Amino acid sequence: MIVKTIGSGSSGNGYALISGEDILLLECGVPAKEMLKAIDYQTSMVNGCILSHIHGDHAGYIKQYIQYGIMVYTSDEVETDVETVIECINEIKPDIVIIDSIQTMNRQDIASAAGSVPQVREATNAFMHIAKSLGISMFIVGHVTKEGAIAGPRVLEHMVDCVLYFEGEQAMGYRILRAAKNRFGSTNEIGVFEMDEEGLREVPNPSEMLLSGRPLNAPGTCVACAMEGTRPVLAEVQVLVSRTSFNVPRRTSNGFDFNRANLLLAVTEKRGGLNISMCDAYVNVIGGLYLDEPAADLALVLAVASSHRDTPIDPKTLAIGEVGLTGEVRAVTSMQQRLTEAARLGFTRCIVPRHSTKQLQVPDGLELIRVRNIREAIEMAL
Repeated sequence: MIVKTIGSGSSGNGYALISGEDILLLECGVPAKEMLKAIDYQTSMVNGCILSHIHGDHAGYIKQYIQYGIMVYTSDEVETDVETVIECINEIKPDIVIIDSIQTMNRQDIASAAGSVPQVREATNAFMHIAKSLGISMFIVGHVTKEGAIAGPRVLEHMVDCVLYFEGEQAMGYRILRAAKNRFGSTNEIGVFEMDEEGLREVPNPSEMLLSGRPLNAPGTCVACAMEGTRPVLAEVQVLVSRTSFNVPRRTSNGFDFNRANLLLAVTEKRGGLNISMCDAYVNVIGGLYLDEPAADLALVLAVASSHRDTPIDPKTLAIGEVGLTGEVRAVTSMQQRLTEAARLGFTRCIVPRHSTKQLQVPDGLELIRVRNIREAIEMAL
């Protein structure tokens, strides 16, 4: 094995370990071009670069190594001192900084323990100042509770510009990125990612993914179209209605507001003519989505009717509309975008409110079924 020293000391550290055709670099303290010239090898022959710790004379040119396609590996050493991290950021000037996690960071001039409110507040304030002064993007990772909310007081959420939540069921292979706060844009946009053997990758068509594997000719299922910001997303609403064996029926809801689901079940019985007062009802939205807009009301009502009558809805049919207490079906916003997305995914029938379709351009191959109330919608769907 040959060990070459390209740089050492405060001017920059860089070493190369050469064993036959295997080359391993140590430290990124010298320019990548100078390092490769010194060892007289191409980047394709370099196995990687090991970085002992984050400091200017060890990691000053890390961006160049990454640009050359050299994989850089860092050590397990963790730096928790805020002043030291800020000093490294000033020396390296990276494009992106990730602090994982803010509850472990500590300022020596504050007497309280790491993770306390004063420490979190002052550390976050220091990182925000350096990020804005250098014009870099900084991600601050915070601990979360079992319910998925950021642990501790809301001081961290109040200070930063954007709060992102990475959600998803543990058994599911995909994750949803939501913005709970965004000073520079909408909080209604989502990003859908799928976990595979190579890591997370973006899902460009969430609707197609959420509807994949949908059972055909199965009672108790109906497709709804929800707006996530400006993006229409089609989701499957499933309902199981069965005669209860207890004095009080059991009602559960997953992915749909529980109180809203109970309200729609009552409207379905009173205005839709279905005797479900002594039936258990289980509501589920496939894919881990949470439908919190009124446009999904009609799909839930039709899924309840389908399960109660044990009659499937045409798999090429979806329902869009808000349901009122008198059983009327009301108009919703962004109807044109919803219809376009439905037609793009091959749906041929769409049950919509009657008075919301006058100025719409109906996509080719999509038939609109206009209804005034849920009784008409149930009869047309079943």
